[in-house]
Amino acid sequence: MSSDTLAKAAAPVLPEPADTLRIVPQRRYGQWTAAVAVLVLLGLAVNSVLRNQAFQWDVVADYFTTDSVLRGLWLTLWLTTVVMVLGFALGALLAAARLSGNPVLRGVSWGYVWLFRSIPILVQLLLWFNIGALYPRILGVKTVDLLGPVTVAIIGLTLHEAAYAAEVVRGGILSVDRGQIEAAQALGLSRWRRWWRIVLPQAMRSIVPPAGNMLIGTLKGTSIVSVIAVSDLLFSVQLIYHRTYQVIPLLMVATIWYTVVTSVLGVGQYYVERHYARGSERTR
Repeated sequence: MSSDTLAKAAAPVLPEPADTLRIVPQRRYGQWTAAVAVLVLLGLAVNSVLRNQAFQWDVVADYFTTDSVLRGLWLTLWLTTVVMVLGFALGALLAAARLSGNPVLRGVSWGYVWLFRSIPILVQLLLWFNIGALYPRILGVKTVDLLGPVTVAIIGLTLHEAAYAAEVVRGGILSVDRGQIEAAQALGLSRWRRWWRIVLPQAMRSIVPPAGNMLIGTLKGTSIVSVIAVSDLLFSVQLIYHRTYQVIPLLMVATIWYTVVTSVLGVGQYYVERHYARGSERTR
């Protein structure tokens, strides 16, 4: 064999020029099939809802902005705001007690969270609603006169939410790197300034997402107060359909209002999260 033949055999095989290569896109038949199937099912569901006469959309439109429904919506929003403010205020105190060096405070805080997370909210509301059977008088006043349905709803929901808020706040504080606090101490910052300028802004990144979910959950959870005759949104539509027997359209009124409000809260949560995520790797 000649030297030229050996040289050709040993020479590496070079790839063909890029302009002669054929690029074949990856086939994704499964994804496209699944997407088409989902769209078809979604279209059928929407068509069924819109064309089903049992929904009585004309009745929904008639009652959507009536005074009684709007009053119930306002009470729902007011109750949600009060419960969240009081719940997180109490939850912050419980979180501080849980993180303190005092074993008594830690034990009491842990016991509170354990107890109120163990009892269903409906049971708590019913217990508070019937508290007069245990304590007929409080400070010389009849319990029935002192604790009305709205007051019972505030107490029951606040104590329930505080147990979860305590864990949310505690988790947010623990998420802050200990070195940040030590660096602030080395700079001579006061305890208040350390918490306000160092700990809280970083803890909010972990607190805001679950707090937003709690807010939306509390808004929907207020519907349970209808069992103790609090005139919230659900109770208001129940009063109407007990009179007119138009159950489905009135429930759709409540459903649409809950969906609208929770959607607005979801948008607000997105912007609050983006505000506190500034400077982090992920801001979306």
